[in-house]
Amino acid sequence: MTTKHTAHKTVLGAATVTAGLVAGVWYAFACGVMPALARSEDRVYIEVMQNINVVIENPVFFAGLFGALILIAVSAWQQRRTPAARWVVAALVLYVLVIAVTSAANVPLNNELAAAGAPARISDPASVRERFEDPWVLWNIVRGVLGTAAVYCLWHATTRLRALRPDAAALQHA
Repeated sequence: MTTKHTAHKTVLGAATVTAGLVAGVWYAFACGVMPALARSEDRVYIEVMQNINVVIENPVFFAGLFGALILIAVSAWQQRRTPAARWVVAALVLYVLVIAVTSAANVPLNNELAAAGAPARISDPASVRERFEDPWVLWNIVRGVLGTAAVYCLWHATTRLRALRPDAAALQHA
């Protein structure tokens, strides 16, 4: 195996892991954070979501969110002449949709929630929460499904490449 092929596999592996981490964030929100917050009083709900939306904007999260996009795009270019190409391109399309949903749906909802102001000063916190909660949860699930599908495609791409290795059969019997 050449150094070039090893580098290409490393990029594909890093893309898979990074996309998986981001999909895991959406999953954690869908099955843990949002159901727990749903039990909260309106002002508490708003305050916690406002805090999460501020804290999540950090270099580590952005490195994962946008790093996955860059790694998948680089991998799509590197794998363009391999049997894995269509799987990596599919992952790229799915992950672009993750970014699109986040940018077009979740971020504007977060911005509206921030614009509502301090929870203690909101005259009708129930209506603020009502405009935010269900749409945000729905779009989070959508991006979670898209992100998970992208990870599946990347994983499948790795299996396509593994099948090409001449020693793959020997490794399966070891």
